[in-house]
Amino acid sequence: MKVHKVILSIVDMDDIGADEVRDVIENVKYPNRCIHPSVVSIKTREVEWSDDHPLNKGDTFRDEFDRLFATPGAGGA
Repeated sequence: MKVHKVILSIVDMDDIGADEVRDVIENVKYPNRCIHPSVVSIKTREVEWSDDHPLNKGDTFRDEFDRLFATPGAGGA
């Protein structure tokens, strides 16, 4: 058995909320129970969405994601 650490970016277009996203991920019936995901932690950030949002573009997605979820006070070495 292998354990994988997975970080997902989920854009919640219908505002179902973090708890519902967690439930969906954890309660999907995977064939033969081939995987058993368990969400260890989940963080939520609010954004004003538009087609031009940096999270909606391949070349700016990562920088914006990192900016939104940066740890306060964490600096580069």
